[in-house]
Amino acid sequence: MNFTLKEVAKMIDHSILHPTMTDQEMEDGCKLALEYDVAAVCVKPYFVKETAKLLKGSKVKVCSVIGFPHGNSTIKLKVLETRQACKDGATEIDMVVNCGKVLGEDWSYVRKEIKAINKECEKHGAILKVIFENDFLPEDKFKIKLCKICSKIGVAFVKTSTGYGFVKGIDGKYSYAGATTHDLKLMRKYCDPKVQIKAAGGIRTLDGLLEARDLGCTRLGASATVAIMEEAKSRLGIAADKKEAAEDKSGY
Repeated sequence: MNFTLKEVAKMIDHSILHPTMTDQEMEDGCKLALEYDVAAVCVKPYFVKETAKLLKGSKVKVCSVIGFPHGNSTIKLKVLETRQACKDGATEIDMVVNCGKVLGEDWSYVRKEIKAINKECEKHGAILKVIFENDFLPEDKFKIKLCKICSKIGVAFVKTSTGYGFVKGIDGKYSYAGATTHDLKLMRKYCDPKVQIKAAGGIRTLDGLLEARDLGCTRLGASATVAIMEEAKSRLGIAADKKEAAEDKSGY
């Protein structure tokens, strides 16, 4: 096998972000993350303080989302939200860029926003992951420019998607691609080698995780943590748990 159980677990940011999730479901998600010793738990901002308590003493990191899911808050509010999340115990921040500003090519604004939030993260010893929401960006030039801006600023990660970037077609139906092979290759190519890549959206299997890893990703935003980890155990000949994967409510 070309992986270990720990390597798989430490690629996963377990996502518990669906808007309908109750506090009990959030708490259960944190316990599941502890059980599998994943890299981090991605939670709604209001639950950061409780998550930090639940994960205290473990090696599972607390991650909060900022401007989630559409990135339309002002820069000032995003910075304040970041500050509060860090004070509440978050050590990782996943922020959504202002996609309208990206599509309008207001690069000065985009650069200012990312730089301000990254600076706030650094003040608190946290790292920043910048979510592009690639489904909203129809041309590669937008993603390439974002990669270059993020590299220049020196953020820790760039990330493909929120899990909620549904695009309405001319037929009125919504579709969602998430983390595509094309985008993962492109982001790895145009980001500085020091900037890590996080894939999110649509990857729900161990093979999907391993493919993303082979494309240069070091993190995966996922709700299918149980399925991925139990498949890894099975292939490694480790006795699998008898639990079944909970209904997916994360959007990842």
